[in-house]
Amino acid sequence: MDNKITVTATINADVKKVWDYYTNPTHIVNWNFADPSWHCPTATNDMKVGGIYNARMEAKDGSFGFDFEAVYTEIHEGESFVYEFGGRQASVVFNEQNGQTKVTVTFDPETQNPVEMQQQGWQAILNNFKNYTETN
Repeated sequence: MDNKITVTATINADVKKVWDYYTNPTHIVNWNFADPSWHCPTATNDMKVGGIYNARMEAKDGSFGFDFEAVYTEIHEGESFVYEFGGRQASVVFNEQNGQTKVTVTFDPETQNPVEMQQQGWQAILNNFKNYTETN
């Protein structure tokens, strides 16, 4: 797909902490949702090429939920990684500068929801990540 979507956030933390909080399931369950009415009850992450990432996202009232599963295709420890999910691809890049780390997520959109909605959802998740990382 040519029309990739990009979301970014600059986190007030060094890249080592940001990478750990982004990839460690102990932390993933605390930030991986777009809205306060949702949560991420479980996450696993086999951080290697061919390894599987899986996160369960659910409405807190139990009305809806889904598993987000991806397979890593490229990993540069502490710098970036690429994964594939549902025939789509996403990359996550970590750039540290002056004690802050910019996280850039670029992904292929799906065709069922408007691009703006997808961008807002992924940005909301990244904003949750930023808030969680900076306050813990």
